[in-house]
Amino acid sequence: MGTNSPAEPTAKRTAVERLSAGEGVVRSLRAEIADGTFPIGNRLPSEAKLADRYAVSRPVIREALRSLATLGLTETKTGSGTFVIAAAPETGLHLGDYSSRDLHEARPHIEVPAAELAATRRTEDDLIRLHALLKSMSAEPSPRGWVELDGELHIAIARASGNRVFESVIAELRGALTAQSELLNLAASRQPDSDVEHAEIVRAIEAGDSARARDAMADHLAQVAVAVTDLAAPPFD
Repeated sequence: MGTNSPAEPTAKRTAVERLSAGEGVVRSLRAEIADGTFPIGNRLPSEAKLADRYAVSRPVIREALRSLATLGLTETKTGSGTFVIAAAPETGLHLGDYSSRDLHEARPHIEVPAAELAATRRTEDDLIRLHALLKSMSAEPSPRGWVELDGELHIAIARASGNRVFESVIAELRGALTAQSELLNLAASRQPDSDVEHAEIVRAIEAGDSARARDAMADHLAQVAVAVTDLAAPPFD
């Protein structure tokens, strides 16, 4: 396996336009990995060089590299750097101990009935917590902070169901859910749609409408599944 970075084109300092900085970097890197600019087995340029190449900050580069690793395109080796290991995403995402397929198959059987039960079992304290989380998410400037709150919201919905098994399972899945959410927000701009979907779920729970809460959660999970599937498509127009 080679350890040298590929030669960089001399005039390829590309500012990102019309996309979030992170999303633009992920798309550009995916395209360059796919077309062989960064071949399999080679090491990517350092964070500092990538930040200069795309005219973004180093934290944005770190977020983008985490997303590429989740897609199965790269692997970071401590002390050695980040290496390209595949030219295209695998069918499933790498989310710690679980895959995206694991989540998509399991979540509808856990979170949909949890939302349905929450509509009739939620307490006033549950509603206060759910609304506080929605408010915090809408005001959170950090992408990483938002996905942490996203995990807390899904746990809070499960807790409001009054079923401790649902709550325990979602808490166990939190790391994988956070990794998937971070990727979808960065690479697929899912955060605005997720905010709308989350608000609808909470409104249905507050209204005590079990069917509406069930359908709102089912729709949210279906949209997430579509976004994950779309990420496997080539990064070209």
